[in-house]
Amino acid sequence: MSSRRILVIDAHPDPDPGHFVHALARTYADAAAAAGHALATLEVAKLDFPLVRDPADWLHGQPPLTISRAQSDIEWADHVVIVFPLWLGDMPALLKGFLEQVMRPGFALEYREDGLPRKLLAGRSARIVVTMGMPALFYRLVYGANSVKSFERNILRLVGFRPVERTIVGGVEDAGNRAAALEAMRELGARGA
Repeated sequence: MSSRRILVIDAHPDPDPGHFVHALARTYADAAAAAGHALATLEVAKLDFPLVRDPADWLHGQPPLTISRAQSDIEWADHVVIVFPLWLGDMPALLKGFLEQVMRPGFALEYREDGLPRKLLAGRSARIVVTMGMPALFYRLVYGANSVKSFERNILRLVGFRPVERTIVGGVEDAGNRAAALEAMRELGARGA
């Protein structure tokens, strides 16, 4: 695969570097850079932005400067990797708040007269990397990986990302699972996948 412009979004809401999500994001980013891909990184926990509380603000408001910079990084990238932990069966609230700020009309989508959105971020691919304590197979079989599927379908595909791939890392307290996940991130980062 040729060189890509990759944005790695580390979306753990706690900036403490000891969290495994941070290690996964760093490992992917390091491998991508070593393989010659152009790279940008973003740590959601270190950004200062308000939550969107008013639909009019989301539709017509101006994003804060930190969000405008994140939008520029997304615009620049042709592949976006988003790494986060599963909390209460879904993405952490800080990631959802970030996405509500970033994926505004005029940047990520544009509503047409028929009410359907025009996808303004088409031409980009994405990878969702989610960690959890439960086994990944259990999450897929019992819960249908519904929250990850919803993120893919209702946010990323809605604004044009295709393809969207998923990496589900279960049993993160197990040292063997962590080692395997880090190796998978090295391989994906090197490929820019």
